Amino acid sequence: MKLGIVGSNFISDRLIEAAHGVPEVEISAVYSRKQETGEAFAGKHGIPNVYTDYAEFLESEIDAVYIATPTYAHCGQSLEALKNKKHVLCEKIMAVNEREAAAMFDCAEENGVVLLEAMRPDFDPAFDLIKEQLPKIGKLRRVTVEYCQYSSRYDKFRQGEVLNAFNPDLSNAAIMDIGVYCIHTLVRMLGMPQEIKAFSTKLENGFEGSGIVLMQYDDMMAEAVYSKITDSVNPGIFQGEEGSLLIYGISMPQSMEIVYRDGRREPIPYTPVSNNMVFEVREFVRLAGEKCSQHSYQKYSMDTLRVVDEARRQNGIVFQADSVL
Repeated sequence: MKLGIVGSNFISDRLIEAAHGVPEVEISAVYSRKQETGEAFAGKHGIPNVYTDYAEFLESEIDAVYIATPTYAHCGQSLEALKNKKHVLCEKIMAVNEREAAAMFDCAEENGVVLLEAMRPDFDPAFDLIKEQLPKIGKLRRVTVEYCQYSSRYDKFRQGEVLNAFNPDLSNAAIMDIGVYCIHTLVRMLGMPQEIKAFSTKLENGFEGSGIVLMQYDDMMAEAVYSKITDSVNPGIFQGEEGSLLIYGISMPQSMEIVYRDGRREPIPYTPVSNNMVFEVREFVRLAGEKCSQHSYQKYSMDTLRVVDEARRQNGIVFQADSVL
């Protein structure tokens, strides 16, 4: 698979690093709006082709594209790529809203290519292991998934400089950047909730800095706790009637253990990799090879956006794309 990169930022660096562990992938091109930026990125990674025209990039010999641009650009760039019969691996959150994502998946199916959201927890074997271990803690009653990571760009914000990561005009919010990991994990593990209650903390420019989404199920509760303006030391916790399963690290799990009601602790054997994006790249290659435009991950992505859309609605987080008919 000849893969083209759209977006020359740190997450693209990590994707390329992961792709080096997948022999079926060759990084063959990069698209950047600025020639000098594209050349610098290509030079760093040994990429042979640089494009500043997106149409020319898509008309090249690439088989697929990885899109790691700001969220507001995901839909348009993905649709163009899909219409050009290119498979698309799109960074999370894959779209501004459910409507955009539905259009993207429809376009993938119409053109017989694969669209996959680059949502790392979907593919990390740690989460299959969690499902295997859950029966040990009895009937599940509460799940808390917490991801709070103080953004390196927040220091600039506190000094009066608003970088893209804290600019709500670019369809940015803590729920879109950080909270999506928590919500996606919950809907994948538990399904869609019956009821949603959401709360946000907003900064002086209207940007959502942190939030909580409460999700009510038949006989249990779940909560997504997220922040870009504080750090958290808490693990994710699956609470059952016989004990709790703890997972340390949501976007990239590091370790897991069970704590039973009598105090016994049972470590769950798991060896993390240095870059778990390798798992999403492998799955993307498999799906593309099988031309599997319809896959189970589509439901997880769509359900996640349904929850995110409702949480944003409750908290008055509105983006320009929401008003497009």
